Amino acid sequence: MQRKVFNLGDIVEMKKPHPCGTNAWKVIRMGMDIRMKCTGCGHSVLLPRSRFEKRMKRVLVSAESSGDENRPGSL
Repeated sequence: MQRKVFNLGDIVEMKKPHPCGTNAWKVIRMGMDIRMKCTGCGHSVLLPRSRFEKRMKRVLVSAESSGDENRPGSL
């Protein structure tokens, strides 16, 4: 099985919606565990990487294309 590609700051779609009604989450921490924040209500969840990869459908907005907040020299 191919590993899913995602980066810090990406907004990803999960298979099941959050109780607030949205299934879009922003990845805010990466490592052995993935911390993500609901884009609807702001709730934060920590999942093991394997469980996160099983439940993730696709990347909705890539961090590289969403803006220049990580580029040096931008204010």
